[in-house]
Amino acid sequence: MTARKKAYARAGVDVDLSNRLKRQIQSLVKKTHGPQVLGKIGGFGGLFRDNFSGMREPVLVSSIDGVGTKLKIAFAMNKHDTVGADLVNHCVNDIAVLGARPLFFLDYIGCERLEPNVFRQLVRGLSRACRSAGCALLGGETAQLPGMYRKGEYDLAGCIVGVVDRTKIIDGSKIQPGDVILGLASNGLHTNGYSLARKIFFEKMRLTVNSRLSGSKITVGEELLRVHKNYQPLLAKVPTRMIKGLAHITGGGLIDNLPRIVPPNCDAIIETKSWKVPRIFQILQQNGNVDAQEMYQVFNMGIGMVVIVARQDAQRAKSILSAKRIGRIERGRGKAVLL
Repeated sequence: MTARKKAYARAGVDVDLSNRLKRQIQSLVKKTHGPQVLGKIGGFGGLFRDNFSGMREPVLVSSIDGVGTKLKIAFAMNKHDTVGADLVNHCVNDIAVLGARPLFFLDYIGCERLEPNVFRQLVRGLSRACRSAGCALLGGETAQLPGMYRKGEYDLAGCIVGVVDRTKIIDGSKIQPGDVILGLASNGLHTNGYSLARKIFFEKMRLTVNSRLSGSKITVGEELLRVHKNYQPLLAKVPTRMIKGLAHITGGGLIDNLPRIVPPNCDAIIETKSWKVPRIFQILQQNGNVDAQEMYQVFNMGIGMVVIVARQDAQRAKSILSAKRIGRIERGRGKAVLL
């Protein structure tokens, strides 16, 4: 005789399924753990011990973010491992701009109903990106919320904690006129501008995730699911003393993110002809009839990270980072100016 389904499960929250899945993904989570992680997986809180050797005054750095409407592409493609990696890499970059290295990461998954295959894909992506970043996936929360989300949909968010020696914090305060702006290439849209991109591709151009753009070997869905780059390992190769400022080019693009690090008496002059804007952004601009200024405020336009260095250090930093020189610092009012 088949066992009767529990009342809570009939209401949409299957606690037993959640417990089984959490036991199944323990091996993935453990792969991200080093000796600093204490306690068992599934406790009320994650335990992390670090002696911060070599640091005179360690400062903890934290950030929290989500993936946004890029999740809509994951739903349509039924592919969920890449958005987990997106989330980790985005958060790692957000603390890397301060000079911090990641310590541990915590995730939150809120869903209409818990789908085992989807859940395993998400954790696989989170785990893979954490291992690559040298970051422990310390814990998380999976909330089954029937009635809150559409059928088959979920939300994904994460919090990262890292550390930097106080004397090595990168805050942009040393930026001055004459400094050079370097740009590191992005891998497509990363995790910003998807509401506009979806409107252009799927409403104006009437494409689907399985359509192919002219001249492209991959589908629109595959293009939009390109994984957000993690720049921290590359930035760590540059001597800290050489880096005056870093800006992660996310929501707000070059126009809004550079003023977050440029002193109020300086302007960041961006030479937009100094790099080739990836074709996907050209297609979005042309078919969406989007003003050029707005494009540089909504999308990264091919530049995912900006590095500001002194003129005498520019060539060495450019070589280490395989970066392009995309501008300069001049006297001004704390703005980003596009040329």
